[in-house]
Amino acid sequence: MTKFVNVIVMRSTKKLLIEQLDKKLKPFQGTEKVIVPQQGWIYTIRTSLNMTLEQLGAKLQMTKQGIKKIEEREATESISIKSLKEMGKALDMHFVYGFVPKYNSVDEMITAKATKIAQRIVLRTNQNMKLENQGNSTEQINNAIMELANELKREMHKSLWD
Repeated sequence: MTKFVNVIVMRSTKKLLIEQLDKKLKPFQGTEKVIVPQQGWIYTIRTSLNMTLEQLGAKLQMTKQGIKKIEEREATESISIKSLKEMGKALDMHFVYGFVPKYNSVDEMITAKATKIAQRIVLRTNQNMKLENQGNSTEQINNAIMELANELKREMHKSLWD
């Protein structure tokens, strides 16, 4: 009985963690549409503010060449998060980063992955049954896919990410 209770508690905990993650990621929805300037945000903001390399360098106790290298690293996507945070502070801005799920939520992403695996398994099994003249109806196949997908999602098996 204790093992069963532990499984239920673990499932509830995983579900809560996913819900909390979805809440944390929600403010980022829509940000994937933001177009990053070709020369990077640092350069774009600095020049829009009419701030020189020397002025930004003075705020960070760096040379103008050092600032130029940072701007180049940002433009080539090889800059560290630490550097971006420091630049944001020097530009009197907040640096924010996060991830935006390709689906509306992490929960939807898990459902989609589970459904894809369930489809593959059920359709493969159905194909074997057809070869033996024991094929199922479309409704039976869809029900089997839904049931298996729900089970895969509930179990949150690592195979979801293969």
